[in-house]
Amino acid sequence: MKIVIAGGSGFLGGPLAEVYAEEGHQVIVLTRSVPAGESRHDPGTGVPGITRLGWTADGKIGPWAAIVEAADAVINLSGEAIDKGRWTPQRKAQLRDSRILATRSLTASILAAAVPPKVFVSGSAIGYYGDTGDRPITESSPPGHDFLAQLCEDWEGEAHRAGSSGARVALLRTGVVLDRSGGALPRMMLPFKFFAGGPLGSGKQYVSWIQRLDWVEMVRWIVETPDASGPINATAPAPVTNKELTRAIGRSMHRPGLLPVPPFALKLAVGGLAESILGGQRVLPARALALGYHFRYPDIDQAFRGMFGL
Repeated sequence: MKIVIAGGSGFLGGPLAEVYAEEGHQVIVLTRSVPAGESRHDPGTGVPGITRLGWTADGKIGPWAAIVEAADAVINLSGEAIDKGRWTPQRKAQLRDSRILATRSLTASILAAAVPPKVFVSGSAIGYYGDTGDRPITESSPPGHDFLAQLCEDWEGEAHRAGSSGARVALLRTGVVLDRSGGALPRMMLPFKFFAGGPLGSGKQYVSWIQRLDWVEMVRWIVETPDASGPINATAPAPVTNKELTRAIGRSMHRPGLLPVPPFALKLAVGGLAESILGGQRVLPARALALGYHFRYPDIDQAFRGMFGL
């Protein structure tokens, strides 16, 4: 297959690109680290392997756009890291532009293609739902009203337009992705190294998570499942309270998890995302389960055993 990934060098896109390349698929990663229109093949990835193509995610079509022609899938993972830094007005503008403009560019290229891709999988986040407390949330739940909810709603709106090309459009609403090598988990683990770990805030708020291997497999499943379209929650079927997540981290590190972490410390760890974590979201992958996706790590204990070999 021909797979185009925008944002294919990061915590999520990197392993996704590698898995596809290892299976012998042609993978083109759109990147800003290469001049727009230029391409470089990754050494050691074989043929077809991984090719990095320079692009400018400015909301317009560029010299890179022809790469989406007749692609089996275009996967959009572009966007500045949501969990780093304080959400100042400048930072909020960066978070917004990095998602909206990149998606607008990809959508424009798909609409201009003589042979559009079969499927367009575009990233989003469970922040779409806002602070929902302990109420179970599915893809049919309405959007929230805070900054992240509005960002996700606008982000998905840009991607949705690609459907008029005939491409199947899936909107991937990702939860907190857990892996010991990166993302939020290493920062959550840091206090435990100093025997200072514990619940964040009250500890009663729900955390909707997914193990990174499941996230990669879910994206691949969406690409190969004709009925997988519209919003799809990329979360495990068993959300946990923050206190339960804390206990799992403590067990994996053989550390107690008794000391509550005050809100200011959480903000230092995960930046503006702290507001969402303190508020809580109990998001269920109703669409994926209904269509038959099988989770490798459906509960938090299995996820931590897989990551830490417990």
